[in-house]
Amino acid sequence: MRAGGPWSVERAGPYSVPSMTTNFASPQDLLGAVGADLGTTDWVTITQDQIDKFAEATLDNQWIHVDTERAKAGPFGTPIAHGFLTMSLAAYFLSQLVHVSNISMGINYGADKVRFPAPVPVNSRVRAKGELLEAKEVPGGVQATTRITMEREGGDKPVAIVDSISRYLA
Repeated sequence: MRAGGPWSVERAGPYSVPSMTTNFASPQDLLGAVGADLGTTDWVTITQDQIDKFAEATLDNQWIHVDTERAKAGPFGTPIAHGFLTMSLAAYFLSQLVHVSNISMGINYGADKVRFPAPVPVNSRVRAKGELLEAKEVPGGVQATTRITMEREGGDKPVAIVDSISRYLA
């Protein structure tokens, strides 16, 4: 992270969720922080129960996700998480990476670009790194694009890269 900016990195206590959060005092402080490394999140384990519940909620019951016996004979030797399940963790990880104070609300405004370079086998641990790609003024606040790069423990390439767009309204 660049030194001298109006933001800070805070290590949370043992009863807090984020282990490292970049704090911004206001939405306007994001404007001067483009290019900032936002740190790394805690690890999250992706379980078969999560995969099954996601499949049920989205009606995506493809065998490679939910049929554990058939998936053992498949290309990955085990069930894998849905790409969109992995992507959905972007909101959770973003809350560990960034906190903006003095806002009336923060809005998930969408994503510019999403890629899934590698699968997430069941029981994998994943975490994310963040980088502030863009920040610009919009009516009522600031819109920020954050690249959330998710990695799997022991993996050699990212499992997801999400350019997440958020609006922070004053």
